[in-house]
Amino acid sequence: MQGDIMAKILISAGEASGDIHAAAVTAAIKKLDSKAEVFGMGGDALRKAGGEVLWDIKDHGVMGFVEVIRKLPDLFRLRSDFARIMDERKPDCLVVVDYPGFNMKLAKLAHDKGIPVVSYIAPSAWAWNKGRAKKVAKIVDKVACIFPFEYDVYKEAGAPVEFVGHPLLDIVHPTMTKAEAEAWAGKQPGKKLILLMPGSRLMEIEKMLPTLLAGAKLLKQQLPDAQFVMPRANTIPLAMLQEKIAAYGIEVKITEGHNYDLFSVADLALATSGTVTLEAALCGLPSVIVYRTSALNAFIARLVINIPNIGLPNIVAGKTIMPELLQEDFTPEKLAKTAVELLQPERQAQLQSDLAYMKHRLGEPGAVNRVAQLILKITEERK
Repeated sequence: MQGDIMAKILISAGEASGDIHAAAVTAAIKKLDSKAEVFGMGGDALRKAGGEVLWDIKDHGVMGFVEVIRKLPDLFRLRSDFARIMDERKPDCLVVVDYPGFNMKLAKLAHDKGIPVVSYIAPSAWAWNKGRAKKVAKIVDKVACIFPFEYDVYKEAGAPVEFVGHPLLDIVHPTMTKAEAEAWAGKQPGKKLILLMPGSRLMEIEKMLPTLLAGAKLLKQQLPDAQFVMPRANTIPLAMLQEKIAAYGIEVKITEGHNYDLFSVADLALATSGTVTLEAALCGLPSVIVYRTSALNAFIARLVINIPNIGLPNIVAGKTIMPELLQEDFTPEKLAKTAVELLQPERQAQLQSDLAYMKHRLGEPGAVNRVAQLILKITEERK
């Protein structure tokens, strides 16, 4: 879409993984229409892609049912700020990326103002409650589905839906040679490189990192040659990680950037459940997937989640291909024991076969460009 009338796109991504997807779509939009304006909530990735960041995700990441309630005053204020921007800058389209608790309220706001809405990385109605899909259908002009199984749920709910494929197939690519990546990671010949990935939100660091470090310490006793590396999310202060690592007396190298190169040469990840486990899996890196939340959050989750796994690689595969240690099962002892099992040669071979199967189920590359075209088509129709 090249023309004299400039497309104005309001975008909302609430956390680190959403920022990556919002940035990729923004870059694709700019490539298709160099005059397009993209502005809203995101982080460093969105900024780098040419988007105007009005609200930074560093200030708004939140997880868990109870924590969201505590954050409500800030979220109400943020929604009011978005409403003001909608009135002042009159966007042609709102694109909401993941972050469903807040973004669906934003979608309702835009819908009521007559602004078309595209939902990209849509609410996980297939996991929580299929009734959510009907609510989304009432306020969203297009659901860009990234999983084939969620397409069916939204189609059945009457939503205007399009299966675009998974964006990580476009985004996840190592940029270094194997030798360069091993040098970057500091990987030594014959040693196992294990990644510690506690998450991209401050609350995740508090809940997950101590047990990850304690488990790594036990693992080091069983595998003295093991090396540990922690890729830092830019939403987490470096000093915080260094302080927590020092308290456990274990050597952990902290890296910044080049995550996909790191994933491509590591042997195993001990990772908090999230998009990063799928990114790692697409690089051929298996994980022990972990998660812990408050007892109340866990109780609520068990009532409403209607799928057997929470790890994305397992959900995509349709079966448990990687172990999940959740809540009371997430202990240093179980973590170390599970890691040792996954590092056995025969288990590694099975994991690689499972990861190839999982990748095949995600469809064909090109999702990011398809979403960008869809968004620009909607803005053009509005004009």
